[in-house]
Amino acid sequence: MTSQVVVIGAGPAGLTAALELQAKGVRDIVVVEASDQVGGISRTVNYKDNRIDIGGHRFFSKSDWVMNWWTSILPIAQGANAGAFLQYQGQSRPMVPATAMAGAQADEVMLVRNRLSRIYYNRRFFDYPLKLNLDTLRKLGLYKTVTFGFSYVGSQLRPVPKEKSLEDFLVNRFGRRLYRQFFKEYTEKVWGVPCNEISADWGAQRIKSLSVTKALWHAAKSALGLTGGKAQQTSLIESFIYPKHGPGQMWETVARRFEAQGGTLLMRQKVVSLDIHGGTVKSVHIEGSDGQRSTLECSHAISTMPIKELIAASRPAWSPEVQRIGDALEYRDFITVGLLYKKKDIPRKLDDNWIYIQEPGVNVGRVQVFNNWSPFMVADPDTVWLGLEFFCVETDPLWRKSDDELRALAQREMREIELVSAETALDSVVIRVPKAYPGYFGEAYKQFDVLRRALDGVQNLFLVGRNGMHRYNNQDHSMLTAKEAADQIASGRTDKNAIWQINVDDEYHEEKK
Repeated sequence: MTSQVVVIGAGPAGLTAALELQAKGVRDIVVVEASDQVGGISRTVNYKDNRIDIGGHRFFSKSDWVMNWWTSILPIAQGANAGAFLQYQGQSRPMVPATAMAGAQADEVMLVRNRLSRIYYNRRFFDYPLKLNLDTLRKLGLYKTVTFGFSYVGSQLRPVPKEKSLEDFLVNRFGRRLYRQFFKEYTEKVWGVPCNEISADWGAQRIKSLSVTKALWHAAKSALGLTGGKAQQTSLIESFIYPKHGPGQMWETVARRFEAQGGTLLMRQKVVSLDIHGGTVKSVHIEGSDGQRSTLECSHAISTMPIKELIAASRPAWSPEVQRIGDALEYRDFITVGLLYKKKDIPRKLDDNWIYIQEPGVNVGRVQVFNNWSPFMVADPDTVWLGLEFFCVETDPLWRKSDDELRALAQREMREIELVSAETALDSVVIRVPKAYPGYFGEAYKQFDVLRRALDGVQNLFLVGRNGMHRYNNQDHSMLTAKEAADQIASGRTDKNAIWQINVDDEYHEEKK
């Protein structure tokens, strides 16, 4: 079995690369996926017609190309009170009236959804990102408002001169007291290490140029009615589009289109090794769930698999130093516990997409309310479908708990923090996601450039996506890295640096010129 291009992984990056290659006339493409579902961490899990969005995925992007790509796959549905066009980031995008669709076609759409994320601290809700308005100041109280203010001014007068850690990054933008109140504990719960051990790169990629000053400016413009429903910071986007049945619907549709156009999608096929000789990938060896092995010869390989696994699968090609660094890369794993409740069992009105839990003494880091992502994520509209997110590694006691123990823990913690009143949920499910987030800490990460240089030296190997590049790419950034790789393969160019530059230029992503 031969193939011109082998794409490892059927997540957003892998499927985008495959479809873009087809659009450029490349026909001999095989996508290899280890699991039984496409979408990667952007998949939707269907549990008794209650759907779970793994990690939460708002569909918005500074890239017009990404926005147009999404809407070419799933058009935007026109709401009952909406006009014919969606004004979004300076563009007028057409919406499809519901009356123009029938049957299955009516499901193949994206919805316009309101964004609300809040921090839950001391049994109170705070806007996320923090909005320094009267409501926030009232909840903080006069003493904290004054001390936080002085702390912020101090950070501006005496900033950390060279930001080495995430702690430096956050203190410089929010002040030490605000950082300790609203960032430190949650961030360390997510990553499992102190903020002063996490690379400042994570802040640059995830939080970017958001700051107290810009939050104040945004609040002032909103109060004066000057925002026009559009924010300048990606973290301040107040609405988004979203597939009717969750993010996985997008990638399931893409996968069907890829196959209809002649592409080959191999599911439940794990990459076990890559033959790399003379600075070129010669073939990719895969193993099915039945134990049968196959070899895919290739002219190019696009990898979205975790770099740690990629190095392990091609060990003879690397120096002992590269092997050592690859083996030592760290990851964070992820558990979602879905809990179904009657609406009457939720004592507070929860309009949130997700809630960041800052309450001490509990393991849960974030709670999603799937009803608010899309009402079609929930089978019974009289129920509330919650997703509790726990961050850990596979060696932690939390990961080693049985599913029954995790269900009990999730329900107990929801009662403890008073977000639900019922003793037990109507139903529950546990989903485990290994290697959900690349780790931006540890000695190996400090030497990541050694890995990058070695991997970039393989001329026909292109790394794309979050795990594929071991960096915090959002869904749209992953797609843009895949597009660039597909462009290079189709044109015969090789410029790996152009791929690595995506999601680096802060001004490009944050300030719409």
